[in-house]
Amino acid sequence: MTMASANPASATDSRRTGKALRRAKAFLTPAAALAAALSLSACASTPVPTDAIRLDRSQGSQENIASLSSVISNNPSDPEGYNVRGSAYGRAGEFRKALADFNTALQLNPRFYQAYANRALVHRNMGRQAEAAADYNAALQINPSYDVALIGRGNLYRQAGRDVEAFNDFNRAIQLDTTDGRAYHNRGLIYQKRGQHSAAIEDFSKAISLSSSSPEPYNGRGISYLALRDDENAFSDFNTAIQLDNSRAESWANQGLVYEQRGENANAARSYQHALRLDPNYSLARTGLARVRPGA
Repeated sequence: MTMASANPASATDSRRTGKALRRAKAFLTPAAALAAALSLSACASTPVPTDAIRLDRSQGSQENIASLSSVISNNPSDPEGYNVRGSAYGRAGEFRKALADFNTALQLNPRFYQAYANRALVHRNMGRQAEAAADYNAALQINPSYDVALIGRGNLYRQAGRDVEAFNDFNRAIQLDTTDGRAYHNRGLIYQKRGQHSAAIEDFSKAISLSSSSPEPYNGRGISYLALRDDENAFSDFNTAIQLDNSRAESWANQGLVYEQRGENANAARSYQHALRLDPNYSLARTGLARVRPGA
């Protein structure tokens, strides 16, 4: 090693090699970032899970709850009234009140599989995965063809890393001709995780056709387009996701990744910075900004 370092020609070659390695590293870095994006997408670590309860305060308003309570008062033995009010409480973020109503509905009708699935979703949003799984299983024991429970249980499996079981549940829901785009979106995430990006794109596209206002499948499809080196379609999908909901750090970070791959570092930095304003802990945006603006 000492002899090689003393040779002027070898030193020149070493400098050239160092420059080449730095250029290679700079070229490969976006690929590593894409791998990270694929991992995040496949693990469903997006800010809003596709089956999270989306809060809707209007459904939990005093007027709406009072109206539903009046229906229950007029017919207290009807489990459907409690199921509907429980869903309204869930939308309002009143999870304990929602659970109480679903419990009552199931006491009145132990075979009310929709109430089991609704209660499972509330358990999921409260972080009670075991209780959610038990309720989805109960719903499917009563009605094995209930797509809502299949999709919900599939998501539990997928987030637990049980991809084969998750895939089977999503597949079953799709075979039953579900019109719920989440089945296709979540199966697409598994295809994506397996590196089957063409199949993933087909599923994300179907999810978009069923729920065109949801940004999640656009982000998912965009990541698979990037993996296939189709940055034009990827960029279009990420921009659409931003137009649909500009409050998601994921979408802005994905947009930054395309800019970075194009060598538009100033634009990439702006996208990554915007993502970090929305979520200061979003690692994909933080590492991306460090690449395009060292020391930022």
